[in-house]
Amino acid sequence: MSEELTPENPETEEAEPVKQRKNGLYPGVSDELAASMKSGWADTELHGIEPIAQAGHTADRRAALSARFPGERLVVPAGRLKTRSNDTEYAFRASTEYAYLTGDQTQDGVLVLEPKDGGHEATVYLLPRSNRENGEFWLDGQGELWVGRRHSLTEAEQLLGIPAKDVRELPAALTEATGPVRNVRGHDAGIEAALTDKVTAERDEELRVFLSEARVVKDAFEIAELAKACDITARGFEDVVKVLDKAEATSERYIEGTFFLRARIEGNDIGYGSICAAGPHATTLHWVRNDGAVRSGELLLLDAGVETNDLYTADVTRTLPINGTFTPLQRKIYDAVYEAQEAGIAAVKPGAGFRDFHDAAQRVLTEKLVEWGLLGDRSVDEVLELGLQRRWTLHGTGHMLGMDVHDCAAARTESYVNGTLEPGVCLTVEPGLYFQADDLTVPEEYRGIGVRIEDDILVTEDGNRNLSDKLPRQADEVEAWMARLKG
Repeated sequence: MSEELTPENPETEEAEPVKQRKNGLYPGVSDELAASMKSGWADTELHGIEPIAQAGHTADRRAALSARFPGERLVVPAGRLKTRSNDTEYAFRASTEYAYLTGDQTQDGVLVLEPKDGGHEATVYLLPRSNRENGEFWLDGQGELWVGRRHSLTEAEQLLGIPAKDVRELPAALTEATGPVRNVRGHDAGIEAALTDKVTAERDEELRVFLSEARVVKDAFEIAELAKACDITARGFEDVVKVLDKAEATSERYIEGTFFLRARIEGNDIGYGSICAAGPHATTLHWVRNDGAVRSGELLLLDAGVETNDLYTADVTRTLPINGTFTPLQRKIYDAVYEAQEAGIAAVKPGAGFRDFHDAAQRVLTEKLVEWGLLGDRSVDEVLELGLQRRWTLHGTGHMLGMDVHDCAAARTESYVNGTLEPGVCLTVEPGLYFQADDLTVPEEYRGIGVRIEDDILVTEDGNRNLSDKLPRQADEVEAWMARLKG
């Protein structure tokens, strides 16, 4: 990476010169160079910009938020860059709450809803174009010659359908503000400092909970994005199957890199760290080291999802025989998980309890474990009452899905796990069986086998729709699909 001159304070007034970085190779900027850099640039302001596709949906979401908190100032930050190492940063990902309400993804942005006339007036506070008078655009590490052009405030207004102002003016305005205020915490320390004597943790948490519960039922735009994420994810899984021979020659990282390439080509990123778990690593639920061997005759548990450019993610798992064919024991365990998933998916429908699909899948898995003699002479009902099956099933059978892979996590229990399904809810159904390599309570041939099958299920008016059904699930279909892709 090249070196740049960096201001000591990125929020300096526009008239203040940008200061050079410590240990930079250039001692300073001559008056002649400064004058040269101020002039000779074409006007690049964009005109006739169309609003983003979800602008109407974000307006509806803000209206619902306004109705819930009348007369209160509401502050929702996007967040700031986080340092990865010295002066390099992690890739920025806007807070879910901010992106959900604005459709914007830029760092340092803040949405403010000001009470007005019985409702609210929304303003999005953003960094304007880099200043050319003080050299910020080429000397500052976040200037546009270093990291790319930002939209002007006028352009942002046209894109988002929200009035835009300079975010550098916001902390002072918030410090002087009066009346009740709520803020989504954890994303912007500067905003929190400006509001420190105006907010309470309890009131802020109520705002976060509301925004989490607002995302339980997806609108048409969100459903289309989730379907798109699943379609791209399916292509990523196909990519992996085609290069399993190269993964055998290297490691799980080849699988990880292959899927990531698809995510970046067609989407924004992966929605979470890909789990590329071969052999006994499949028994580790969140195996993301992805540095192990890939061996013929063993299984690959691939849990991965593409995040779209509008930040909606898929979450899909397939367990694949690395050489393309299940062994009899692998197939027996796989078929048990498939049967459990079928029971779970069938339980997803309007009016059902959120827990119903979990209970249905767990019953099937427990029946199999009892049938295989792994639980002595206990009955299925007794095992379920005591939770003994959890030694091998380990986790819940699914979760809400959306902009966060574990979406709506701040929702109240009565609105989530104790809630009732309705059309527009999207969740995963992902039962699994995991026999640890050191588990002496199961026959030796079971040890080191892990199987999970996961799909993204949308609740519809008359039942459900499997958004990730482009990937086969039944064992014979998986083998035929792999054979076709391998040529």
